[in-house]
Amino acid sequence: MNLTFKERLVQIHHCNIGWKSILKLLQIDPNLSSIYHLTVSDVENLLQINTNNARKFINDLQSIKNQSMLNHYKAKKIDILTIFDETYPEPLKQIYDPPWVIYLSGDLSILNEQRKLSVVGTRNPSNYGYGSMEKVIVPLIQNNWTIVSGLAIGIDTRAHELAIAHKGKTIAVIAGGFQHIYPKSNKLLAHKISQDQLLLSEYPPHTEPKRWHFPMRNRIISGLSLGTLVIEAKSISGSLITANLALQQGREVFAVPGAINLPTSSGCNHLIQAGAKLVMTSEDISSEISYL
Repeated sequence: MNLTFKERLVQIHHCNIGWKSILKLLQIDPNLSSIYHLTVSDVENLLQINTNNARKFINDLQSIKNQSMLNHYKAKKIDILTIFDETYPEPLKQIYDPPWVIYLSGDLSILNEQRKLSVVGTRNPSNYGYGSMEKVIVPLIQNNWTIVSGLAIGIDTRAHELAIAHKGKTIAVIAGGFQHIYPKSNKLLAHKISQDQLLLSEYPPHTEPKRWHFPMRNRIISGLSLGTLVIEAKSISGSLITANLALQQGREVFAVPGAINLPTSSGCNHLIQAGAKLVMTSEDISSEISYL
């Protein structure tokens, strides 16, 4: 097959294998030039997977029509970046396990914005949580900060909505592909973001979201940004996963304190105890990152 390296990588990415498996293929063949000659036995041994999965990989590899697939994405205004492209976001490239391929719909220039802040939190915010967002996030948006979040209901949704309402910029990182927006209640919001802002996924558009996609998505939310702000979160939650990933990635973590008798404040309060910066105003974030 007379394909470019990027086309071969994108094709492999459609073959239902994970990040580590693609890494193994790149380690043994950095140009991916020999993948079409692999046997089922080769794939079993190289990727350490069972015969059924190895056979499925070979079948997928041989059945995917690259040009028609790429033409379809172009028609749908879906852009594809690989980690080897110059326009791939540098902050994301620096994390431990950056996605090999990302799919984008919307304004790609938003990726180049330097001042990006991730905003995450509970799916069931209180009026205090919403009020805190207005106080802290809106001035940042008005000062040209880009808001990154995960399109979940609650804090995520409000973060995207505030960015749009105040004529700012936002990136929504989703679990699963563009054809399977989750939650369904945010389909209209996702469509608006894909038109005027930026929708991003590491999964091909046809991919249905799986439970394990969500924590994987969180590393991209934190990895794109200079820091992560947590607004209302339980002690065990996806928001705390994102905060911990941000710390592992060497990024800043900020948290809005809450009442000690509310479960949705415990996560933020514990983060502050552990060293996250307590946030009461937008300046608490902007001054900290400017200082760094």
